Amino acid sequence: MTAFDSLTGLSVGDAFGAQFFVVANRRLLLDETALPPGPWPWTDDTEMACNLLDVLHRHGQVERDALAAAFAERHDPYRGYGPGTVVLLRALREGAPWRTAATAQFGGGGSMGNGAAMRVAPLGAFYPGDLDRAALEAGASSVVTHAHPEGVAGAIAVAVAASHAARGDAPGLIEAVEAHTPPGEVRDGVRRAAGLLDRSREEVAYELGNGSRVLAQDTVPFCVWAAARHLTDYEQAVRACVAVGGDIDTTAAITGGIVAAHTGADGIPRAWRDAREPLPGWLSPVPL
Repeated sequence: MTAFDSLTGLSVGDAFGAQFFVVANRRLLLDETALPPGPWPWTDDTEMACNLLDVLHRHGQVERDALAAAFAERHDPYRGYGPGTVVLLRALREGAPWRTAATAQFGGGGSMGNGAAMRVAPLGAFYPGDLDRAALEAGASSVVTHAHPEGVAGAIAVAVAASHAARGDAPGLIEAVEAHTPPGEVRDGVRRAAGLLDRSREEVAYELGNGSRVLAQDTVPFCVWAAARHLTDYEQAVRACVAVGGDIDTTAAITGGIVAAHTGADGIPRAWRDAREPLPGWLSPVPL
């Protein structure tokens, strides 16, 4: 499968999940066959993923200066960016170097938010089966905005999951992610996820988090679990994210990007793809 398939899965999951923040759609949570009315606008998750894939397309790898410039120049403030990211991107637009701006956040520790993880699944699919390269490039992509080790680890975990999924291997996804994720809370959560595959989504969210803290360690382990549990069923994987609440658009984006790296875009319900707002015109439509 291609990186563009993964981007499609990410963007559809993002747009679908975001609809449940609309008050009029909350009633649909009671019916897991219902769809919110379209069109479904996507959020900052998709915008940043498109920028990342565009840089990969143009450079063949993560060129961090180009990535920082793309994030800053194409930033649409109405896409739901978090306040810390808004401040960072403004600084980048005004000429601050990403190396100092990203590490200066949160008292000099850098951000451990889930923003680097939410955009990175297509990068993993860009390197199908090359888990070491996916981990290396994911780390490089993270530090432009999320320099804290947990923020970096979250991006690495998701990219490795997508790379593993893209080569067609269903078994061993969680174990592959754990093996490539740096030590810390994200990896600890992934390790715990491996022992929860027979548990309900609600129990797993209680144990691992559902993204409500908007931190990598509160978000990524559940997404890896949901993708591993439903790797051949895009709809069930994404609906699991919606059902447990929290940062729904981001968990659905991450999980959708991993699963679509395995199933391809054809594994996404056609009605969902049709409802999603078109991707930005500056992104090449050619599958990568």
